[in-house]
Amino acid sequence: MISQTTIDTLRKAEVGARNLFIDGVQTAAATGATLPVISPIDGRPFASIADGNAADVDRAVLAARKAFEKGSWSRAAPAFRKKVLTRLAELVEKHADELAVLGVRDNGTEIGMAYKAEPLSAAGTIRYYAEAIDKIYGEIAPTADNVLGLIHKEPLGVVGVIVPWNFPLMIGAWKIAPALAAGNSIVVKPPEIASLTLLRLAELAAEAGLQEGVFNVVTGRGAVAGEALGLHMDVDAIAFTGSGPVGRRLLDYSARSNLKRVFLELGGKSPNIVFADAPDLKQAATVSANGIFRNSGQVCVAGSRLLVQASIYDRFMDELLKATTKLKVGDPLNLLSDIGAVSSAEQLTKNLNFVARAAEEGARLVTGGERILTETGGSYMAPTIFENVTRDMQIAREEVFGPVLGVMRFDTEEEAVSLANSTVYGLASAVWTSNLSTAHRMVRAINAGVVHVNTYGGADITVPLGGVKQSGFGRDKSLHAVEKYTDLKTAWIALG
Repeated sequence: MISQTTIDTLRKAEVGARNLFIDGVQTAAATGATLPVISPIDGRPFASIADGNAADVDRAVLAARKAFEKGSWSRAAPAFRKKVLTRLAELVEKHADELAVLGVRDNGTEIGMAYKAEPLSAAGTIRYYAEAIDKIYGEIAPTADNVLGLIHKEPLGVVGVIVPWNFPLMIGAWKIAPALAAGNSIVVKPPEIASLTLLRLAELAAEAGLQEGVFNVVTGRGAVAGEALGLHMDVDAIAFTGSGPVGRRLLDYSARSNLKRVFLELGGKSPNIVFADAPDLKQAATVSANGIFRNSGQVCVAGSRLLVQASIYDRFMDELLKATTKLKVGDPLNLLSDIGAVSSAEQLTKNLNFVARAAEEGARLVTGGERILTETGGSYMAPTIFENVTRDMQIAREEVFGPVLGVMRFDTEEEAVSLANSTVYGLASAVWTSNLSTAHRMVRAINAGVVHVNTYGGADITVPLGGVKQSGFGRDKSLHAVEKYTDLKTAWIALG
């Protein structure tokens, strides 16, 4: 684990102006324009990034296409790609302290979470796909004796990767690692408010031996660089994590351009369901508080809707409030802080607007609901709990992406299922019960890509992550993720 002394040293490091990374070198944007990097820790600029546009995206895609067609990566033996990606994983681990602190300065995630969830998780993901890629086989079809039917798995070509600001390195690795392992070239569009760690990852990839043009990064605004990537005629697929409205635009861009494949993970409004026979109410309350309030609620699978069976409601709410008030909000680069900063002043304003609307609609504020630590200049918000929430309220229907929890009561299992499935989302969920039959029935009944039982979160790289309904389609993580970045080609060979 990183030490406070190391953190304090790294937080003072100069970052300066960061350029695009195209064709193996750092380069300024075509216009020379830049964007300031404002830290949510104190509201002050500490770096700048290039403000890339369509011309820069075109340069990056051209470099990626040339590298792909050259074949030194795309047609290299899987064992070779494995060696390079393994070296990259080692370099990410070697620079984990630097990457963790850099990321926290950029987006405000508390350092204890960031260290594990960003560089260490990314290194593990890269190593997982490096180890897997030379163990994925093609197929031989069950044909007649005079025919040989072969099914080859080939890389798609150029993959555009667009990731969010909450965990850019972790989520980026979920897409970058399998795409590279399968032999594709990539163009990454990081979030404009959290680009620094992915720029550094591209540099480390070059150091690991990845050839020029295989890994490119174009920073800039989503409405400019992101749109250009989505509309580009020479991009074969887009892998995206982010908001529903942007996901819809990417589907439109695909239809308006070359019908590129689009894989979307679009967030959720995940139900966390506590039955009266939960094995340990205190533990369930503590895990539930962490499941919504860590990283200031800026987690796509956050358990933002808490459903509690009526017979234990008061007792559970007491435990939940105790667990919540123990959480310390503060400087995310202080190891004593349990919760860091909201990612930006803009996001903080959105969170507070949700709070105001919930109160207007009749929900009762139990705790929080306000900006705190204003003297720092940063964006901090108290963990917020509302009860008396109904399914038609905005707080029960829309993703806040902040430290805001809505609590609802239920009496029966059928009512819990109805409430759980009452939103347009279907990403994650949880069920707390000692009854194995109840657990299995709920796993079947809840419309979600992930159902946790007697826990919340913690699923590792071996299982897929993705949603149903308006939480999107396509899966990150596990061996299934490689399927997104490969094509199947049939060889039908007459043997005479």
